[in-house]
Amino acid sequence: FFLSPKVEKKTQGKLQKRICQVVLEHFEQQYTAELGDAWSTVRDVLTSPWCWQHAVLLNRFSQSPGLEGSLAEQGYQPAFPAPLPYLPAAFRCYTSTAPARFPAQKHQPGRLKDYYLLNAASLLPVLALEVEDGEDVLDLCAAPGGKAVAILQCACPGHFQCNEYDDLRSRWLEQTIESFIPDPWINLLRFSKLDGRQIGDLQPEFYDKVLVDAPCSNDRSWLFSADPQQAVLRLMQRKELSSLQFQLLRSALKALRPGGSLVYSTCTLSRAENSDVISLVLNSCSNVMPVDISGLARGVSQEFTLLSGMQQHELLVLPEKGRAWGPMYVAKLKKVSST
Repeated sequence: FFLSPKVEKKTQGKLQKRICQVVLEHFEQQYTAELGDAWSTVRDVLTSPWCWQHAVLLNRFSQSPGLEGSLAEQGYQPAFPAPLPYLPAAFRCYTSTAPARFPAQKHQPGRLKDYYLLNAASLLPVLALEVEDGEDVLDLCAAPGGKAVAILQCACPGHFQCNEYDDLRSRWLEQTIESFIPDPWINLLRFSKLDGRQIGDLQPEFYDKVLVDAPCSNDRSWLFSADPQQAVLRLMQRKELSSLQFQLLRSALKALRPGGSLVYSTCTLSRAENSDVISLVLNSCSNVMPVDISGLARGVSQEFTLLSGMQQHELLVLPEKGRAWGPMYVAKLKKVSST
C-alpha cells in the first residue's frame, strides 16, 4: 500500500505515541556510543514503521502462475542481483524500494502458500550457511520458521532438525513449515522442543551445518513495547542475553562435526549480543576458527547498508530509508577438530 501525505502524517502521529520512551532512551545512550553518527539514521527508520519494507520469498514447492509478473507490475525486482558465493537457482526473492507490503496469504490446512513475507536481511544467515543437498542441518532456535523455509528453498538436507524450546513458538514453527513444505519433504524434518543449551551433549558431532538464530533484544519490536513495566524488565534482563547466546553457541559447536560450519545471527544492533559473543567463543574454544564472509558482504552491499569496520567473519545490516532492512547481525564459524 502507499499512503497519501495526509494519511501518512496521521499514521505517523499514532505510531509515534506507541514508541516506548524508556526503550528509546536506553537505545539512544547505547547505540550513540556504539554506532556514532550512524545511529541517528538507524533510529529514524526503527521509529518509523510506515517506511519499513517487506521482501517476498517465493516458494519453489508452490508455483503460482502470474505471481512474478504481478510483483514486477508493483515495482518489485529480483533480490541479490550481484554474484554471491552461494545463491541456488531455486532461491528466488523479490524486493521493492517502496514501503509497500504485498498481501499476506492465510494459512489453509492442506494447501501450500506461494510466498513468504519477511525482512530481506533475515535471508543473509541462510545464504551464509551454504547448505548443500544431503547435509545434516540443525536450526537451533527455529521459530517462527522463516529461515527453515528459506533453507529448504536452497537445498534438500539429508536430515533437518528444527528445534524450538518455547511451546507456543514451536506450534507456530510447525504451522509455518506445514504452510510451505510438501509432505514428502516434511518427512525429512524432525521437530524438537529441547533446551538448545543441551543439544550438543544429546547429539554430539551429528550435524554438518548449524544455524543459531539466537534469542536477542529485538530492536524493532522492543521500541514498540506496549507495557512500560515489561519494557523495563526486558532492559534489566538484557545483559543476561549474551550469557544465554554464548551457551547456545557452545552447545551448537558440540553438535557440529569436525569440518562443519555454524552461522550465528541476531536482529539486534547490540555489540554485547553480537561481536562480543563471537569473540568470547573464539577466545575460549581452541577448535573453532572464523570463516571469511566478506564475499557475501560485498555481494549484498548494493542492497543493504552494512556497518563499516567489521571483521571478515561478520556483518551487520543497518536499516536505512529506501532499504530499511535489518538490524541483522551475521557471523560464521568453523569447527576444525573434536573438542
